Amino acid sequence: MKTLFDISGKTAVITGGSRGIGAMIARGFVENGVRTYICSRKEEQVRKTVEELSAYGTCIGLKADLSTYEGVVAFAEAIKEREQRLDILVNNAGAAWGAPFEDFPESGWDKVMDVNVKGVFFLTQKLFPLLRAAGRHEDPARVVNIASVDGQHVPDPETYSYSASKAAVIHMTRVLAKRLAADHINVTAIAPGPFPSAMTKGLFEAVGTDKIIREVPRGRIGEPEDMAGAAIYLCSRAGSYVTGATLTVDGGWATTV
Repeated sequence: MKTLFDISGKTAVITGGSRGIGAMIARGFVENGVRTYICSRKEEQVRKTVEELSAYGTCIGLKADLSTYEGVVAFAEAIKEREQRLDILVNNAGAAWGAPFEDFPESGWDKVMDVNVKGVFFLTQKLFPLLRAAGRHEDPARVVNIASVDGQHVPDPETYSYSASKAAVIHMTRVLAKRLAADHINVTAIAPGPFPSAMTKGLFEAVGTDKIIREVPRGRIGEPEDMAGAAIYLCSRAGSYVTGATLTVDGGWATTV
């Protein structure tokens, strides 16, 4: 019982792990003894985060563009060149787009769907051999998809493709969980509420941080420990019997909006 949340010695990949929610999870993993790969389109940002996290353990950064199929394949191959097995894949890289209904562009729809849905599916597919190699009956490999409360409720901002993509991620998580269970791979999702990140910056500015805090029953914005703790639970022995589920981490926000 004392080692239920131990994830030391594992190897993880966190897409979009150089900032925001991805960086929160990455720090939690690195500090707890996980050999952690992070990636981003921006090489400078990756280098900066790797320098920060390397003070706590092993963090390796790669530049990758997961907005295209070719980019997904290239990133998967880069991981395969370095590792023979993969214990944890966190599909965190994401995109958002906001525009009035009458003016919402096809480019905004396609960009968000390509990164948030297509990219998640195909990266999981391409890294499947490594995940299967790591999975065991008593301790499965893990795929954790970062969804959003916007995939569970109807948000006020006009982010049509984002909401649709996150709802798709939640259901795809269930589909993949059923398919991959026999290979000793658990697939779960985390649906964050209001956390500080580049993606939520516009929301905080438009709605107002104080107003959002008032709407959250817990009375605060999410903190790095909240997100890291959720991911560690799902990826540790404590979460080995959890698959197909979406863990909402929002301080109760989705119950009020």
